[in-house]
Amino acid sequence: MWRRIASIVLSVAYPFLVWAGLQYFGLNALIVLITLLCLINLFLRPIRINGLFFVIVLCLGAASFLSEVSLPLKLYPVAVNGVLLCTFAFSLMNPPSVIERLARLKDKNLPDKAIAYTRKLTIIWCGFFIANGLIALWTALAATDEIWALYNGFIAYVLIGLLLGGEVIVRRFFIASDQN
Repeated sequence: MWRRIASIVLSVAYPFLVWAGLQYFGLNALIVLITLLCLINLFLRPIRINGLFFVIVLCLGAASFLSEVSLPLKLYPVAVNGVLLCTFAFSLMNPPSVIERLARLKDKNLPDKAIAYTRKLTIIWCGFFIANGLIALWTALAATDEIWALYNGFIAYVLIGLLLGGEVIVRRFFIASDQN
């Protein structure tokens, strides 16, 4: 359990680590720090998706090191949204959708109406990943480091929470209307 929590904290803290590293330690020290944290994260939670994100961070870190600019490191949230968009979109073309798979963890026998609902919700998440990825790209390209860190390290998570919370409310309404 503690490994999972540590892994999540490292992932969520990434924008603030980049911001603080750029402010106080310099780009090369930041690249070393992020590489070490990725290795720790991979050790803490060695699952396939962590390996993919580790490779992405290493590639972005190498690009930052070679170009001597921080932009590649700031593209990590864009890459995360891209990977999630591809995962969710692929599941729409090759059912069951990601949300249906998650729903089936709770209820193995979903009715057809629930399957249609989970498909629509997966489409909504795809739209979210597109919008969030574009905003993350804008913050990386045109915003200050502080705005980049604020959006990608806080505001994006608030938006994710609002979407999740909204989905819970809509689902309860959906279930209640289905029982009437």
